[in-house]
Amino acid sequence: MYTRKRYVIPFLIPGMAGLLLFYIVPFFGGIWYSVTDGSFENAFVGIDNYRNVWNNPMFQLGLKNTLELSVICAPLLWILSFLLSLLLNRVRPAGTFFRSSVLLPYLMPSSAVLIIWLLWFDFGGPVNHLLNALGASRVQWLQGGELRFPIVLMFLWKNLGFCVIIFMAALQAIPEALYEYATLEGASYAQQAFRITLPLIVPSAFLVFILAWINAFKIFKEVYFIGGAYPDEPVYTLQNYMNNMYGKLNYQNVTTAAYSFAVIVFVLFGILFWIQKRAQRGLN
Repeated sequence: MYTRKRYVIPFLIPGMAGLLLFYIVPFFGGIWYSVTDGSFENAFVGIDNYRNVWNNPMFQLGLKNTLELSVICAPLLWILSFLLSLLLNRVRPAGTFFRSSVLLPYLMPSSAVLIIWLLWFDFGGPVNHLLNALGASRVQWLQGGELRFPIVLMFLWKNLGFCVIIFMAALQAIPEALYEYATLEGASYAQQAFRITLPLIVPSAFLVFILAWINAFKIFKEVYFIGGAYPDEPVYTLQNYMNNMYGKLNYQNVTTAAYSFAVIVFVLFGILFWIQKRAQRGLN
C-alpha cells in the first residue's frame, strides 16, 4: 500500500503546485491587502478598511441584492431541476432525447444567449407581444426592478440542465427492486418517495443545492451582460461593486469586500452542512 502511494505522489505534485501557486497563496496573500492602506508604504490599518467598506452604501446595496437574488435563484433551481429529473426518470427510455438535450443551454456561449435574451425581452420583443395578446400592457423588462425577471430566468435556463443530470444519476442508481417490493407491500407513491427515494438521494440533493447556491452567487455575469458595469439599483450586485473597485485599482476595497463575503459564504455553507447531517440522521 505504501509503495503504491509513493508512486502516486509525482502525479499529484503538478496539480498541487498549481493549486498552491494560483489559489492558496493569493488567498492568504490578499489578506494583507485588506488590512493595509494601499499607499506607497502600505501601512497597516487593521480593520479600518472593513469598517469603511461595510459603511459604504454601494457595498450594502450590492450585498443585499446578491443575497436576495441567491435566495430566489438557488431554491428555484433546486426545485425545478428535481421535478424535471423525476419527470424524465419516469418516461425512460422514451425520454432519452430530452435527457441529452437538457445540457445544451449549459454548453451554449453566454454571448449568444445574451443576444437571444435581449431580443426576447426588448420593449418590442416577443414577450411584450405575448402580453399584448393577453390584454396586458408592455413592460420595460430591461430597466429597473423588472430586470430581475429576465436575469433570474436566464440563470435558471442556463444552469438547469447540469443540476438535472446530477439528480438523474442519483435517481437511476436506486434499485428498481426496492420500489417493486414496496409496491407489493402496499406502499403508496408518496410513501415510496419519502421512505425510499428521499433518503437515498439526500447526498446528491444536497450537492445540487450547494452547486445551485454557488452559481447563484456568481449571477454577476448575467447582470453584467444585460445591465453593464453600473446597472439599475435593484440588480446591482456585490460583484459589480468589486469589479468597479478593481477598475479603479482600489485593491484594498476589493479584497476587503471579497473576504467579507467569503466569511458570509463559509457561515452559510456551514449551516447547510449541519442541516444536511441532521436531515440524514432523521431519514435513516
